[in-house]
Amino acid sequence: MIAPPPPDGEAARLAALQELRILDTPEEERFDRVTRLARRLFGVPIALVSLVDADRQWFKSRDGLAASSTSRAVSFCGHAINQEAPLVVPNAVEDDRFHDNPLVTGDPKIRFYAGHPLRVRGGHRIGTLCVIDRAPREFSEDELASLADLAGMIEDQINRAGAATADPLTGLLNRHALSILAAPLLAGARRNRAPVSLAYLDLDKFKQINDTHGHAAGDEALRRFAAALHATFRQSDVVARLGGDEFCVLASGNTKASLAPALDRLAEAVAAAHAGLPYPIQYSVGLAEALPDAPPADLTGLLARADEAMYAQKTRGPPFSGLAS
Repeated sequence: MIAPPPPDGEAARLAALQELRILDTPEEERFDRVTRLARRLFGVPIALVSLVDADRQWFKSRDGLAASSTSRAVSFCGHAINQEAPLVVPNAVEDDRFHDNPLVTGDPKIRFYAGHPLRVRGGHRIGTLCVIDRAPREFSEDELASLADLAGMIEDQINRAGAATADPLTGLLNRHALSILAAPLLAGARRNRAPVSLAYLDLDKFKQINDTHGHAAGDEALRRFAAALHATFRQSDVVARLGGDEFCVLASGNTKASLAPALDRLAEAVAAAHAGLPYPIQYSVGLAEALPDAPPADLTGLLARADEAMYAQKTRGPPFSGLAS
């Protein structure tokens, strides 16, 4: 085993990491949603946001691993922060740096590793977004690009405290975050020959709520609807507020038909969200899908198709509310 040497400018790097005040902080959904997506996108058992401290690597987010940290001496990420490009190890047992590493010879039995360095202001590499498999594998250029996109989202969260990718009112992802996540999700689904569906949701009579009950009531309706969405859909689904009273859900592994049970559950969740409100929360839904044998789809096309379907449903009415008719 070869322990990772400290990179040039280590003292400044560690100072930059400490200034973030992120070490040993609680788990946060804004990071966890990215590791969940990375694990699903690349079909690996483990995905981590790893921060390399002086003597340890500590995991700000971990999906598929129980440990919250390991020694820096045995860390793959300690090697990854020593280079500008991502570190890819196709088979750890054939790599002189790692073949007798305890993380290879024992749990979690690492064979494949891909780690993209995370940079903060000043260019310091403080850690990685990494994916790990227990079987050797290759990593394509497209997969490297997708990992870079997800790492960029983590960097954005760290550097801007989440302001660029989170909707401040509802806590959901915003349109910018959706645009970042959609490309790797769609590319990964196509590689795995899996369908993807998109639900476009629009609150009905929202202006009436604002005009009659005030903007605070409108904000409360948005928050409750967002909470119903978050509670209904899978953790690996991308749930976002597009702006105003418009929302969307991008769900890999689902066709329009297979998304129907989740939409039924959403109606029930919205029904519960009415409690204590002097007005109903009503909404319209439009669906679009990208199927493995169809021409490749992008986010713009899916949104346009789902938006058209949503307005068709709105004109047919009545809107969804979760209330018994």
